[in-house]
Amino acid sequence: MSARLQVLLAAICFGTTGTAQAVGPGAAPVAVGAARIVLGGLLLVVVARALRVRLPRLGAPLIGMAMAVAVYQLSFFAAVRLTGVAVGTVVAIGTGPAAAGLLGRLVNGERLSARWAQATALAAVGVLLLAGDGGGSVDLTGVALAVTSGVGYATYTVLTKRMLDAGEAPEGVMAAGFGGAGLLLLPVLLVAGPGFLATPGGLALAAYLAVIPTALAYVLFSRGLRRLSSGETATLVLAEPLTAAVLGVVALGEHPSATAGAGALLVLAGLLVLAAPRRRRLAMAAVPA
Repeated sequence: MSARLQVLLAAICFGTTGTAQAVGPGAAPVAVGAARIVLGGLLLVVVARALRVRLPRLGAPLIGMAMAVAVYQLSFFAAVRLTGVAVGTVVAIGTGPAAAGLLGRLVNGERLSARWAQATALAAVGVLLLAGDGGGSVDLTGVALAVTSGVGYATYTVLTKRMLDAGEAPEGVMAAGFGGAGLLLLPVLLVAGPGFLATPGGLALAAYLAVIPTALAYVLFSRGLRRLSSGETATLVLAEPLTAAVLGVVALGEHPSATAGAGALLVLAGLLVLAAPRRRRLAMAAVPA
């Protein structure tokens, strides 16, 4: 399976999170997000142990990765509470690719290609349009928290890439990073209220979030990231809001505006720019007229 396809499949898994929460039992978003990381991190550790994968040695990249995961989870939920789902999501997701590309360049020396810039620009505009008229007030503190979430996600991506380039196994990196983030978020879960886990619906929701958009998705994500740059990977993950929009129509009966539809097409165009194989384009260019 190609690296880009692995990241795209991971993004599709990420995109099911909102729909799962919408059809699941009512619970505090912060509690659900913390439970997702706590249980998902535990599951990743179990999988790594079952596969006998060596965990990375404790050091600055691993500690930074765990902290970045915790920061982008908490700041995102706080941003959504202050400025609304549409604005908070757009700012957080839109910040990710640019921040990941720049941090990847500064931290890992990754090259910023024109292809990445074109795809990121198309997809970022598409994400803005996908928000449509979803509402939400522009609260400056909320926007700042959403930017923090996007930068936290980018930091996690760049540090993960650094450990993968050092020869660490994807499953081991994910187990150590998310296991550490789970320990950091366990007190948050206890304070926010883990009571929803005592109900069949709440337990099923937490189990789904831990298995599909966390354990499975992040293993696919890390395997793809091993062969891609941080910026390109973060741009491919913009398939997440596109997936969420499609599921909103199919599963929740939502009716997106024409503007949101145009945004979905732009996101898709940006992803196709990255996904299109270079060899084919070069071969076509080499064919004489």
